[in-house]
Amino acid sequence: MPDDQLTIGELANRTGVATSALRYWEELGLLPAPARVSGQRRYPPSAVGLVGVILLLRDVGFTLRDLKALVASRSSAVDGWRELAQRKLIELDQRIAQAQAARAAIAHALACPHEDILDCPNFGSVVAARLAGSSLREAHPHGP
Repeated sequence: MPDDQLTIGELANRTGVATSALRYWEELGLLPAPARVSGQRRYPPSAVGLVGVILLLRDVGFTLRDLKALVASRSSAVDGWRELAQRKLIELDQRIAQAQAARAAIAHALACPHEDILDCPNFGSVVAARLAGSSLREAHPHGP
């Protein structure tokens, strides 16, 4: 076994990821099962980059379930990852729109001249619209 192989502790130190998470990612198939020397996991140096990819994809919004599907799609279909990425973009756009609507509603509430927000007729209209099944974006017309 070459000297450049990393123990799980060394991989954890180089990546800032807990050993328990690395073991779990291995269990999920996100990290390939490493070689073992005297029962200890030994990772190739390339595992550092792979952990970096997992961290980056998590940072942009992919869940571990998404990452597992990405790993599976890479081995079964060339364009599978593109489909997953396109779905993630749609999901992110929806979350951004929701956050923008929430921000606009809160900013509007802070600018409300009523002492008590519950006395504001605009607030009452938004509450009624939400109870009628409208989304926040539909219920709060002052949003983006």
